[in-house]
Amino acid sequence: MKEITQIRKLSLGIFLIPLLAINLCLLISQNPQFLENTIFSVDQIGRSGFSIPYIDGGLSISRASRTFPQYLIFKPAMFLTAVLLFIYWKNNNRLVNNLNSSNINYKFKTFGILSAIFLVIHSILLGVKFDIQIYKLFRRVVLLLFIIFEIIAQGILVYHFYKLKLKLEKLINKRVLILKIALVLILALVGILSLPILVTKGNTQFKHGLEWNYFVGVILFYLFSRFFWRRTT
Repeated sequence: MKEITQIRKLSLGIFLIPLLAINLCLLISQNPQFLENTIFSVDQIGRSGFSIPYIDGGLSISRASRTFPQYLIFKPAMFLTAVLLFIYWKNNNRLVNNLNSSNINYKFKTFGILSAIFLVIHSILLGVKFDIQIYKLFRRVVLLLFIIFEIIAQGILVYHFYKLKLKLEKLINKRVLILKIALVLILALVGILSLPILVTKGNTQFKHGLEWNYFVGVILFYLFSRFFWRRTT
Protein backbone atom coordinates (compact mmCIF):
# COMPACT_ATOMS: atom_id res chain seq x y z
CA MET A 1 0.00 0.00 0.00
CA LYS A 2 1.41 3.37 -1.00
CA GLU A 3 -0.10 4.99 2.12
CA ILE A 4 2.12 2.85 4.34
CA THR A 5 5.27 3.91 2.50
CA GLN A 6 4.26 7.56 2.80
CA ILE A 7 3.35 7.21 6.48
CA ARG A 8 6.75 5.67 7.26
CA LYS A 9 8.53 8.59 5.59
CA LEU A 10 6.29 11.22 7.18
CA SER A 11 6.71 9.69 10.63
CA LEU A 12 10.48 10.04 10.58
CA GLY A 13 10.23 13.68 9.49
CA ILE A 14 7.66 14.52 12.17
CA PHE A 15 9.98 13.06 14.82
CA LEU A 16 13.33 14.43 13.64
CA ILE A 17 12.46 17.97 12.52
CA PRO A 18 11.05 19.30 15.82
CA LEU A 19 13.54 17.29 17.90
CA LEU A 20 16.52 18.77 16.05
CA ALA A 21 14.95 22.24 16.07
CA ILE A 22 14.38 22.54 19.82
CA ASN A 23 17.79 21.12 20.67
CA LEU A 24 19.58 23.37 18.16
CA CYS A 25 17.77 26.34 19.72
CA LEU A 26 18.93 25.11 23.13
CA LEU A 27 22.52 24.82 21.86
CA ILE A 28 22.46 28.39 20.51
CA SER A 29 20.90 29.69 23.72
CA GLN A 30 23.68 28.19 25.81
CA ASN A 31 26.52 29.11 23.44
CA PRO A 32 25.73 32.63 22.17
CA GLN A 33 29.43 33.45 21.84
CA PHE A 34 29.65 31.42 18.63
CA LEU A 35 27.39 33.95 16.90
CA GLU A 36 28.82 37.06 18.52
CA ASN A 37 29.75 39.92 16.13
CA THR A 38 27.60 38.45 13.37
CA ILE A 39 24.18 39.41 12.03
CA PHE A 40 22.85 36.45 14.04
CA SER A 41 23.94 37.77 17.44
CA VAL A 42 21.74 36.13 20.08
CA ASP A 43 19.18 38.30 21.87
CA GLN A 44 19.96 38.74 25.58
CA ILE A 45 16.63 37.22 26.64
CA GLY A 46 17.41 34.10 24.64
CA ARG A 47 20.77 33.50 26.33
CA SER A 48 21.17 31.05 29.18
CA GLY A 49 23.83 29.26 31.14
CA PHE A 50 24.56 25.57 30.79
CA SER A 51 21.60 23.42 31.64
CA ILE A 52 20.15 20.03 30.81
CA PRO A 53 16.49 21.07 30.89
CA TYR A 54 15.29 17.49 30.42
CA ILE A 55 16.73 16.83 33.90
CA ASP A 56 16.99 20.13 35.78
CA GLY A 57 14.31 22.24 34.04
CA GLY A 58 16.78 25.10 33.77
CA LEU A 59 14.84 26.89 31.02
CA SER A 60 11.72 26.48 28.94
CA ILE A 61 11.42 25.60 25.26
CA SER A 62 9.80 29.01 24.80
CA ARG A 63 12.79 30.91 26.21
CA ALA A 64 15.24 28.87 24.16
CA SER A 65 13.25 29.37 20.94
CA ARG A 66 11.27 32.63 20.94
CA THR A 67 14.03 35.22 20.40
CA PHE A 68 16.35 36.03 17.51
CA PRO A 69 17.97 34.09 15.90
CA GLN A 70 16.50 30.91 17.40
CA TYR A 71 13.01 31.63 16.08
CA LEU A 72 14.47 31.49 12.55
CA ILE A 73 14.95 27.78 13.24
CA PHE A 74 12.01 27.04 15.51
CA LYS A 75 9.14 28.64 13.60
CA PRO A 76 9.91 27.21 10.12
CA ALA A 77 10.52 23.80 11.73
CA MET A 78 7.14 23.87 13.47
CA PHE A 79 5.37 25.07 10.30
CA LEU A 80 6.94 22.21 8.33
CA THR A 81 6.06 19.74 11.09
CA ALA A 82 2.44 20.96 10.99
CA VAL A 83 2.29 20.37 7.22
CA LEU A 84 3.68 16.86 7.66
CA LEU A 85 1.15 16.21 10.45
CA PHE A 86 -1.68 17.29 8.17
CA ILE A 87 -0.54 14.87 5.45
CA TYR A 88 0.15 12.12 8.02
CA TRP A 89 -3.38 12.17 9.43
CA LYS A 90 -4.95 12.33 5.97
CA ASN A 91 -2.92 9.29 4.87
CA ASN A 92 -3.88 7.33 7.98
CA ASN A 93 -7.54 8.17 7.38
CA ARG A 94 -7.25 6.92 3.79
CA LEU A 95 -5.47 3.77 4.97
CA VAL A 96 -8.08 2.88 7.60
CA ASN A 97 -10.82 3.54 5.04
CA ASN A 98 -9.14 1.11 2.65
CA LEU A 99 -8.88 -1.53 5.38
CA ASN A 100 -12.49 -1.08 6.46
CA SER A 101 -13.85 -0.64 2.91
CA SER A 102 -15.36 2.67 4.02
CA ASN A 103 -15.22 6.31 3.02
CA ILE A 104 -15.54 8.48 6.12
CA ASN A 105 -13.54 11.05 8.04
CA TYR A 106 -12.45 9.31 11.23
CA LYS A 107 -12.19 11.31 14.43
CA PHE A 108 -8.44 10.80 14.64
CA LYS A 109 -8.08 12.73 11.37
CA THR A 110 -10.13 15.64 12.74
CA PHE A 111 -8.21 15.83 16.01
CA GLY A 112 -4.87 15.31 14.25
CA ILE A 113 -5.46 18.15 11.79
CA LEU A 114 -6.69 20.40 14.62
CA SER A 115 -3.47 19.69 16.54
CA ALA A 116 -1.46 20.73 13.46
CA ILE A 117 -3.46 23.96 13.18
CA PHE A 118 -2.86 24.83 16.84
CA LEU A 119 0.84 24.08 16.44
CA VAL A 120 0.97 26.67 13.65
CA ILE A 121 -0.94 29.23 15.75
CA HIS A 122 1.37 28.64 18.71
CA SER A 123 4.44 29.09 16.50
CA ILE A 124 3.07 32.36 15.11
CA LEU A 125 2.30 33.71 18.59
CA LEU A 126 5.64 32.67 20.09
CA GLY A 127 7.80 35.73 20.67
CA VAL A 128 5.01 38.22 19.89
CA LYS A 129 4.85 40.63 22.83
CA PHE A 130 1.55 41.95 24.15
CA ASP A 131 1.39 42.99 27.78
CA ILE A 132 -2.19 41.79 28.06
CA GLN A 133 -3.12 39.03 30.49
CA ILE A 134 -5.79 37.51 28.22
CA TYR A 135 -3.23 37.23 25.39
CA LYS A 136 -0.87 35.27 27.62
CA LEU A 137 -3.75 33.02 28.65
CA PHE A 138 -4.77 32.54 25.01
CA ARG A 139 -1.21 31.49 24.10
CA ARG A 140 -1.17 28.89 26.87
CA VAL A 141 -4.60 27.59 25.83
CA VAL A 142 -3.42 27.21 22.22
CA LEU A 143 -0.42 25.15 23.33
CA LEU A 144 -2.61 23.07 25.63
CA LEU A 145 -5.09 22.38 22.82
CA PHE A 146 -2.27 21.25 20.54
CA ILE A 147 -1.18 18.71 23.14
CA ILE A 148 -4.71 17.54 24.02
CA PHE A 149 -5.80 17.09 20.39
CA GLU A 150 -2.53 15.34 19.56
CA ILE A 151 -2.93 12.82 22.37
CA ILE A 152 -6.60 12.22 21.49
CA ALA A 153 -5.73 11.67 17.81
CA GLN A 154 -2.92 9.29 18.70
CA GLY A 155 -5.14 7.36 21.10
CA ILE A 156 -8.00 6.95 18.63
CA LEU A 157 -5.65 5.90 15.83
CA VAL A 158 -3.97 3.28 18.02
CA TYR A 159 -7.42 2.00 19.02
CA HIS A 160 -8.35 1.51 15.35
CA PHE A 161 -5.12 -0.31 14.59
CA TYR A 162 -5.62 -2.55 17.61
CA LYS A 163 -9.06 -3.51 16.29
CA LEU A 164 -7.54 -4.19 12.87
CA LYS A 165 -4.50 -6.09 14.14
CA LEU A 166 -5.59 -9.39 12.58
CA LYS A 167 -5.99 -7.79 9.15
CA LEU A 168 -2.67 -6.03 9.59
CA GLU A 169 -0.79 -9.07 10.90
CA LYS A 170 1.67 -9.20 7.98
CA LEU A 171 2.06 -5.43 7.73
CA ILE A 172 2.82 -4.37 11.29
CA ASN A 173 5.13 -5.09 14.19
CA LYS A 174 2.84 -6.06 17.07
CA ARG A 175 5.46 -5.24 19.69
CA VAL A 176 5.61 -1.67 18.45
CA LEU A 177 1.80 -1.53 18.61
CA ILE A 178 2.05 -2.36 22.32
CA LEU A 179 4.71 0.36 22.72
CA LYS A 180 2.45 2.90 21.01
CA ILE A 181 -0.47 1.99 23.28
CA ALA A 182 1.75 2.22 26.37
CA LEU A 183 3.16 5.58 25.26
CA VAL A 184 -0.27 7.13 24.71
CA LEU A 185 -1.49 5.85 28.09
CA ILE A 186 1.61 7.21 29.85
CA LEU A 187 1.28 10.61 28.18
CA ALA A 188 -2.40 10.82 29.12
CA LEU A 189 -1.73 9.73 32.72
CA VAL A 190 1.22 12.10 33.20
CA GLY A 191 -0.82 14.95 31.76
CA ILE A 192 -3.73 14.32 34.12
CA LEU A 193 -1.52 13.87 37.20
CA SER A 194 0.55 16.98 36.40
CA LEU A 195 -2.45 19.25 35.81
CA PRO A 196 -2.83 20.40 39.46
CA ILE A 197 0.83 21.48 39.49
CA LEU A 198 0.66 23.16 36.08
CA VAL A 199 -2.30 25.38 36.99
CA THR A 200 -0.69 26.67 40.19
CA LYS A 201 2.15 29.17 40.56
CA GLY A 202 5.68 28.04 41.32
CA ASN A 203 7.33 24.69 40.56
CA THR A 204 8.97 26.38 37.57
CA GLN A 205 11.77 23.88 37.12
CA PHE A 206 9.37 20.96 37.28
CA LYS A 207 7.17 22.60 34.63
CA HIS A 208 10.13 23.27 32.35
CA GLY A 209 11.48 19.74 32.72
CA LEU A 210 8.04 18.30 32.06
CA GLU A 211 7.68 20.51 28.97
CA TRP A 212 10.87 19.20 27.34
CA ASN A 213 10.25 15.56 28.18
CA TYR A 214 6.55 15.67 27.32
CA PHE A 215 7.24 17.23 23.93
CA VAL A 216 9.72 14.47 23.14
CA GLY A 217 7.18 11.91 24.35
CA VAL A 218 4.53 13.29 21.98
CA ILE A 219 6.80 13.12 18.92
CA LEU A 220 8.20 9.74 20.01
CA PHE A 221 4.84 8.34 18.87
CA TYR A 222 5.92 9.10 15.30
CA LEU A 223 9.26 7.37 15.66
CA PHE A 224 7.34 4.31 16.78
CA SER A 225 5.13 4.73 13.71
CA ARG A 226 8.22 4.48 11.53
CA PHE A 227 8.97 1.01 12.93
CA PHE A 228 5.34 0.02 13.36
CA TRP A 229 4.85 -0.58 9.65
CA ARG A 230 6.91 -3.16 7.84
CA ARG A 231 8.46 -2.22 4.50
CA THR A 232 6.10 -2.69 1.58
CA THR A 233 6.87 -3.14 -2.10
